Amino acid sequence: MWSFLIASITASIAISASLNVLLRLRLKPVSLGPVPALHSLAISLLSATIFAGMLASSVDEIRDTRWFWQLNKTPFQWLLCFPLGTRPSGRVFFWSYAFYLSRFLHILRTFFTLLRRPGSFSVFQVINHAALVLMSYLWLEFSQSFQVLAILSMTVAFALVYAFRFCTEVGLKQETRRFSFVMLCRIALVVTNTAWHVGLLVLHFWKGGCNDMGAWLFNTVLNSFVLLLILNFYEKGAMIV
Repeated sequence: MWSFLIASITASIAISASLNVLLRLRLKPVSLGPVPALHSLAISLLSATIFAGMLASSVDEIRDTRWFWQLNKTPFQWLLCFPLGTRPSGRVFFWSYAFYLSRFLHILRTFFTLLRRPGSFSVFQVINHAALVLMSYLWLEFSQSFQVLAILSMTVAFALVYAFRFCTEVGLKQETRRFSFVMLCRIALVVTNTAWHVGLLVLHFWKGGCNDMGAWLFNTVLNSFVLLLILNFYEKGAMIV
């Protein structure tokens, strides 16, 4: 799994950089027809499916396992803080694995952007996609706490953003409104994920430990780096959405 992850991320970065060089020589956009619109529709529907599956599985897991929880533990606390020793198996982690695989479908958008707009290579977009693939794998591999809430938040945002992109690409929405809507979803996602991180940290010290805080620390650093990139590119007005 690690070799596949590293090879996939490396290949996506190499292909993006190669396409950027080749298309700079061409200087003409490549017509993709309905492919980008279909891609946006597929991601929106897939994200909605993962959201529904994760939500239903979490409800079932809470119902079936709550009987041996501590009396002072609530379902929300379980969503934020997995018990120590939790293994990545069962229905919740099935949807976590589906979310991880769905991240590779998102990477295709970078290639579409390069083909349609030669010379528009975005370091932010490439790094952002690679970072999300890595983070989703770490959530699954190490049974990281709070991943259920993070996946629910992200799949809602992706379902909305890519549904809006689909409407834009087929002419149902104005192109000029896309940037503000996508940024609004990004900001909402950053705020909710920050809340999950803070909640996890509080429960970790208050309730005697949450599963896999090592991966949480790595993800926090990675999230901070991506957030700095977002702010930097937004300030320069150079973000490709």
